Amino acid sequence: MGTGAMGNRNSAGGLRMMTEEERKSGFGGSANSPQTLDISPVGIGQSCPQHYPHPTEPIHVAGTVGSLGEPLDIGEVAALLGCSPWTVRQRYLRQGLPHIRACASGKLVFFREQVTQWILKRQQQKGGLLR
Repeated sequence: MGTGAMGNRNSAGGLRMMTEEERKSGFGGSANSPQTLDISPVGIGQSCPQHYPHPTEPIHVAGTVGSLGEPLDIGEVAALLGCSPWTVRQRYLRQGLPHIRACASGKLVFFREQVTQWILKRQQQKGGLLR
């Protein structure tokens, strides 16, 4: 009982035409469809709003400077740390300086607050004084 390219067998054994959506998705009219498994489309999700997760920090709108601070390039981070971009790339990235790789070409993006917190954490680990 195979199915044709454009049809499926229905429950009576006859051939029915697949809808365009079923044909594109490849999930049309199989024996495991939601209708035969008694899965109701109603009731998906949570019914009580108090069960939804609530953010602990305010959500920042795109385009504004959030809790990460402003984005910095490797030259700006080097100036902040008082070293060269080479030192940032070769030494501090290996030591855990937080960054993201923005594209496949290797451009690194840093965020001011993350860099500042990383510096403060390293000072505490090395026995530095925080004022």
